[in-house]
Amino acid sequence: MSLLKQLVQKGLLNKEKVAFLEHEIKESGRKEEEVILGEGIVPERVLFDFKSENLKIPLKEISVDQVSLETLELISEETAKYYQMIPIQKTEKFLEVGMVYPEDLKAQEALKFFARQGNFDYKVFLITLTTFKNLLKQYRTLKREVGMALEELETEMKEEVGIKPRTSAEFERMAEEAPITKIVAVILKHAVEGKASDVHIEPTKEKLRIRFRFLGALYSSIFLPLGVHMAVVARIKIISNLKIDETRIPQDGRFSTKVNGKSIDFRVSTFPTTLGEKVAIRVLDPTTGFKTFEELGIESRNLKAIKEGISKPYGLILSTGPTGCGKTTTLYAILQLLNKEEVNVVTLEDPAEYFIEGVNQSQVKPEIGYDFPIGLRHILRQDPDVVMVGEIRDEETASLVIHAALTGHIVLSTLHTSNALGVIPRLIDMGVKPYLIPPVLQLAIAQRLIRRLCDNCKKKIKPGSEIQNLILKEIENFPPVIKKSLKIEKPLSIFTNKGCPKCSNTGFSGRIGVFEILTMTESLSDIILKEPSETMIKKEAENQGMITMKQDGILKVLNGITTIEEVLRVAEEK
Repeated sequence: MSLLKQLVQKGLLNKEKVAFLEHEIKESGRKEEEVILGEGIVPERVLFDFKSENLKIPLKEISVDQVSLETLELISEETAKYYQMIPIQKTEKFLEVGMVYPEDLKAQEALKFFARQGNFDYKVFLITLTTFKNLLKQYRTLKREVGMALEELETEMKEEVGIKPRTSAEFERMAEEAPITKIVAVILKHAVEGKASDVHIEPTKEKLRIRFRFLGALYSSIFLPLGVHMAVVARIKIISNLKIDETRIPQDGRFSTKVNGKSIDFRVSTFPTTLGEKVAIRVLDPTTGFKTFEELGIESRNLKAIKEGISKPYGLILSTGPTGCGKTTTLYAILQLLNKEEVNVVTLEDPAEYFIEGVNQSQVKPEIGYDFPIGLRHILRQDPDVVMVGEIRDEETASLVIHAALTGHIVLSTLHTSNALGVIPRLIDMGVKPYLIPPVLQLAIAQRLIRRLCDNCKKKIKPGSEIQNLILKEIENFPPVIKKSLKIEKPLSIFTNKGCPKCSNTGFSGRIGVFEILTMTESLSDIILKEPSETMIKKEAENQGMITMKQDGILKVLNGITTIEEVLRVAEEK
């Protein structure tokens, strides 16, 4: 029975529409499934469930990372494309083959022929058109594309009488050749498509290792021959406008390029090691760099505190935490709200991470004497309303930032402390007079990043007694206003990560922040003037209803946003 007739029987299609679709199939020469999906009559999964039931062939869901290159190579890309069938798993007994059209006699005959040629048994599964298209892309994976470029490079070098490059000029010439440019382009493309935040290109004793940072962790993705190391580094230096022949000292640069039609910035840092130069590349994708407060994980009490803080005509807002915790992203979210036609916004960064339309962004260059203190002095002559300073690193910068906030500017900056409570003692340690802090400091925002559960596959569970007791104990210490509004299921339930094709079986999809925000109050002002210790500041934080990063994480666990393990990993109170 045809799929069209099945859809009529199920009441999803009327007979008049069937006549139109049959005519469309006949005229276009397209398959029944393609026309039905093109018209948007039923979801793809529903359609292929019908087909699976009709053909008595199981429908299989499989993600790209579950199919190895070795398995794919059992059937060529051209054959897979022509017959719309693809090898998906090799077991000891047989090869699992996914087919979009297992009823196609020509495809069946072709599969039998390949099985005889390759001397293997097979088992057929039905796969959706989307699954097939995604798997087809695997033929062009990082390893395969880089491998083809390496083969091309080897051929070129053999044609040049086998002379291996030795001087920097020879490596520069080699870096401009097609194979090396392809290798670098493929690495960058896969970093963007895989949503990596960083790429590490590092020499080992035997190989050149390429690692991608994904959701905070580094993963080795490919190893290249050591012989291409200098050419790959030279290529990256060329596009970053760095000195090719300088290998003894670190260098910093950046470049922009289009990946899949989207303009992406890359920040480059080279670093000399005993085995040669290492390159770290930060991927600055504007679509992931600019986020709303809700996307960052700022909500309820914290969101209210930020909105009240930035509504003041002047004052200092500090974002604090270790490197890589998302401080700058939070400040950019605030800048986007403050960036208006009637407001002059000027930033001083090291380096400028993302370019913001309408904002005057400047980048420090210490090597020529343009550092934060000098840059900040010049910014204040630019008639700014809002100033963002990348980081308060020393006493001079701290003094200038306080002065800028006192003289009627909104100032945003970052600091390195372990929590929000440590901001005030840190400013005092940097030489800021205690009496200057209450008039200028509006907010101290501390944060960490945790992995967010995949909404497609997260699973509700009942926690063990140890975890349950830990959560309930934390809830007991919540500020009264938060505790009062909290609705807890009985019995207590939380979510865990399961893994599915959408999240590449990791169970996580993206990252989100856990925050604590300390606001300036009259009580806090008195503490700063009398006894600005973390102990006293902590008591005041509790009085004003501040939730700690750990407590914010517990709320996100109860709301099914993350796991308790993620929260304990990053937000354990010191």
